[in-house]
Order: sequence, then structure tokens, then C-alpha cells
Amino acid sequence: MSGTTPLNRRALRELAPELRPQVDPAGLRTRVVHFGIGAFHRAHQAVYTENAAARSGEPWGIAAVAPRSTATVDALRAQDCLYSVTERRPEGGVPRIVGSLTGAYAMQRDAAAVDALLTDPQTTVVTLTITEKGYHRSSRTGGLDTAVPDLDTTVIGRLAAGLAARMRSGAAPVSVVSCDNMADNGAVLERVVHDVVRASGQPDIERVLELMDQYVAFPATVVDRIVPATTAADVAATATALGVHDALPVSGEPYRQWVLEDRFAAPRPPWELDGALFVPDVAPYQLTKLRLLNGSHSALACLGIAAGCTTIADTMAADWGERLVKALCAEVAPTLPAGGPDPDRYADDLVARFGNTAMRHFLRQIASDGSLKITERWLPALRSLRERGAATPVLELALAGWAHTTRPGPKDHGITDPAQDALAACWRTGAAPADTVRALLTTVGASDLADDTALTTAVARHLPALHAGHVDL
Repeated sequence: MSGTTPLNRRALRELAPELRPQVDPAGLRTRVVHFGIGAFHRAHQAVYTENAAARSGEPWGIAAVAPRSTATVDALRAQDCLYSVTERRPEGGVPRIVGSLTGAYAMQRDAAAVDALLTDPQTTVVTLTITEKGYHRSSRTGGLDTAVPDLDTTVIGRLAAGLAARMRSGAAPVSVVSCDNMADNGAVLERVVHDVVRASGQPDIERVLELMDQYVAFPATVVDRIVPATTAADVAATATALGVHDALPVSGEPYRQWVLEDRFAAPRPPWELDGALFVPDVAPYQLTKLRLLNGSHSALACLGIAAGCTTIADTMAADWGERLVKALCAEVAPTLPAGGPDPDRYADDLVARFGNTAMRHFLRQIASDGSLKITERWLPALRSLRERGAATPVLELALAGWAHTTRPGPKDHGITDPAQDALAACWRTGAAPADTVRALLTTVGASDLADDTALTTAVARHLPALHAGHVDL
């Protein structure tokens, strides 16, 4: 075969055994529904599920639902829902075909099929990777943002309607698992889903909610694997390595982790057979990951953009990269609960992971949606530290880096943000830098921090150096 032969089930027979899926895709049954079929899901939960099915002999398959992109769905269908994952190592990586997807659906175009999957008793797990903004939370209440238009066209709206229909049809138990980077992601998902059901105005709302409390579980989780965006060069390299053309290859670092709250309402894949950890309380792992890994990632991205870097590996090659990661972890560590990973060892692991030169993880990807990310990754720790009178110089520098990325101007860093226009408007008033920082913090719902004059002044002091491309740590 050549690299122009399309990937599909027929082509699998011609591949070396080590390149083929761990399972026979034809032998799987759809028992998991997943919303969000981007690169992260395909390099993380789908891999865990395939390996769990292979090691247990149980036919766990995933029906993957794309909230928006029909192109991804069509490309997957053309490949019999097969794709490849490559572990990126400095010495090189070998792709492997993953076969855990039993179907691919576009949420709006295939609405009837998606609704049927959500009410099917054979579906016992629903998972989500829709990013923080996909939950449509109000920054003021923490619940559903009731001003969201066309709520029924969102993942949360479709999920809530599907779960309500499931309860009305016989209440087959199901577990709904958020795999997005939010503190208390299970509780967050449960709240917004319940809020959508309440907002539906149906006469049996209270009965539906009572059944959901009894038959639907929302366990919290922590997911971890750095998965960079796929480039045209990646597609070409994968075709050469496989000998077939995969239109949707993904890659990730060798490291991956999945920690789940052991609170499921129905049968689930035995993910522990592939190293997933089931625990009574994920909070220590969740906060460690959010505040150390995700917090460092966002800091490196924002400051790296100011310094003219392109990827995370570029920032780690700068004289400030490793120092920033270790300093931020040391500063934030006192805010973490007991029972999680050791912060010092965790920081050392981060330095090694971020320094993997085979990973082309673009800063613009990590810095996008910053108005949502920093409210989870930095601000709670910042509040905790300042309330106890602790110094916060690294978080102040990181905030300055974020503020710099919101500045409107001729440079287009490729960063997107749902609050982009509102953030840009904070710079157009001609106010003093500290007042601009105050306005930015107010815009992301942190009016308490905006009123901290010492904080806004300290953040503003870093802006001239960052504007000149210097990171002074």
C-alpha cells in the first residue's frame, strides 16, 4: 500500500499487527456516547476505552457526537470511524490505529439518531469534552446562563432534553461524565443540566428531576494528556509511517492520566485496566492539575506570546521557562488540599513534559478562551493566597501576560476568546494601566480582585516590559 490508500477497515488487513487496533471494531457495541470528537477525546478517552475493551473482552464502543463540525463527522465516516494516534517522543513516534468509535454523528444534522442514543438503555455512559465555554455558566451565579440563545442547539440543551426523555421512558440508569478542565466538573455539569430541565417549562419537571437524582450520576474526573493541534505536516508524516492516508490523525505526549470519582449509576468500561484511577474524592488531583499543570500552561502561553515564542517547548528553551513553572508551582502549592500528588515532584514532571521537543503545542491554542480558563486556573488560588497575606508575584506576572494578550492592535496572535470584544474595549478608554487591569478583571467576573489596588498596580507594572517582549521573572 501507499500513503495515498485511504484508511478504512479493509485497509487494516494490510497493516502490520502492531499498527492495528487493539480490538476488532466490528465486534464492538455502542454503549458510550461522547460529545466533542476533537483531538483530545480521540487521544485520551477513546484510547482508554479501546484498551479496556481489549483487556476485558467486553465490547465497549463509543458513538461520537460533534456539536458543530460536520466535516469531522464525514471524514470519520469515510474511514469507518478509524483514525491514528501517535505518541510523540524526541526520538520519534509510531502511529497506531484506534478502533473504539462505533459511529460518528453531527448533533444537529443527526438529531434524531443522537436523541435515540441518549434514551437507549444500552447506553450506560455519556462523556463530554466540550471545553469550559460549552457549559454556558453564568459568572455571577455559577449556574446556567439563562441568556444563552437557542439553548436547545447546545450540547447542554440536547443532553438535558435527552436525559429528561430517558427518565420519562423508564429511567434506565446512566452516568454522565464531564472530562473538561473545571473544578468540581461533575457538580457543575449536574447543575447546568438540572437548570436546563427546570427552564423547559414542562409540567412534570419535578418528577423528572427526582428521577434524575435517583438514576443519573455525575462523577467528577481529572483528565490529563497534552494533545497538540494536528498540522498538515502531521498528516503527511502519518501517511508515510502507516502506508495509508489518515485524514484525522492525532498525537499526544506519552504521559496520560485519568482520575475518576468512584460514583457511577450504571455499568462502565473497566478503564482501570488501562491505568485509570478510581477514587472517593478527585478534588486533590483536580486542583493539583488545574492550578499546577493548567495554570503553568496558561502562564507559559501568555508570557511566551509576549516574548515571541510559538510553542510550549520554545518557552521551556527560554531562560525563564523552567523557572516560571517551578516558581508558579511553589507559589500555588499552599492552596492545594492534602491527599494529592507531591507538588515538588509534580513540578519536576511538568518541566520534563513541557520540554518534550517532539510536542508542537502552539501557544495560541493554549491561550485561547483565556477569560474562562484563568477563572479556574489562577483566580481561586490568587484569592486564597491574598486572603492569607501571602505574596503572589508569579501569579501577578501571569495575569499581566494574560492582560497583554487581550490588548487590541496590529499583531494577530491567533487567539480567540468569547469575551474578546469586551476585553478589547477595556484598553480603548485611555485609562491608566492599573485601571485597565481593573476593568479586565471586572469583565471576567473578578470584581473582588479588581478592587485590590495593590494587585492591579503590581500587574500593571509588568505591562511595559511584556509589551517590549521581555519576561522579567
